[in-house]
Amino acid sequence: MLNKYTCLAKLAARRKNEIIITCMGTAKPWEKLSDTALDFASVDSAMGHAADLGLGIAIAQPHRRVIVLNGDGSMLMSLGTLVTIAQRPCQNYVMVIIENGTYEVTGNQVVPGSGIVEFETMARGAGIEQVYTVKDEAEFEERLPLIFQGKGPSIFIWKVERGEEPVPTFRESLADRVRRLRHALLSSC
Repeated sequence: MLNKYTCLAKLAARRKNEIIITCMGTAKPWEKLSDTALDFASVDSAMGHAADLGLGIAIAQPHRRVIVLNGDGSMLMSLGTLVTIAQRPCQNYVMVIIENGTYEVTGNQVVPGSGIVEFETMARGAGIEQVYTVKDEAEFEERLPLIFQGKGPSIFIWKVERGEEPVPTFRESLADRVRRLRHALLSSC
């Protein structure tokens, strides 16, 4: 099993100018590692829509890599997004599904199907070819460069230890975060 915080720190250390979309249990840990205009915490809106928000941004910004840090509970709430990703493939789109089997930010309730659901099988069944399940540190080190250099769309499933994230609160409102990301994207065109 992987440690989510170690994986996120290693991802942040390699990150350059990629857009990072976080949700729920990754939002606060990521905020401690990175706070740029290209970071967007998608937590104040409907749970499960970070993946499709990231895809929309990847379509609109084809010259820039978009990395979505999604939770397993959030992914289950929007499984249809996998089909959309396959039908509208973007080479600059990467999604990491951080699988710990719980809804961390609402009290660590068990995610339905925890231990049974196979996200790799679902993603491949939807038509996505670049899918990697990562269970240990050696696999993580081997696959990490693909997040930044591999051809997308690609999905990485990180099997991580159970976490204990509190309910996220942010200094900025959702509208302020949207304006900050929009400004960053428009100023880089």
